[in-house]
Amino acid sequence: MNIRPLGDRVLIEPIEEKDQVVGGIIIPDSAKEKPMQGKVLAVGKKVDKEGKEIKFDVKKGDTVLLPKYGGTEVKLDGKKLQLVREEDLLGVIEK
Repeated sequence: MNIRPLGDRVLIEPIEEKDQVVGGIIIPDSAKEKPMQGKVLAVGKKVDKEGKEIKFDVKKGDTVLLPKYGGTEVKLDGKKLQLVREEDLLGVIEK
């Protein structure tokens, strides 16, 4: 199943940080911070008032910085994904 985001939304797969155990303490899932990075899976289609398409600043495959609390979480094929407005993204990680 595929999702094509509508409008100025971007579909992102959050990148989970690797678990680190410090001093033998295991942190439960409920206390872990939400991921702040994600991979762009798909982008919507932005148009201006005249109907001309506006190019996104991000593209499929980019790694982006996500807001800590933002977007809408969706489940697709057992994966947790996020739909976020492009304007809410904090930046693109360039390698």
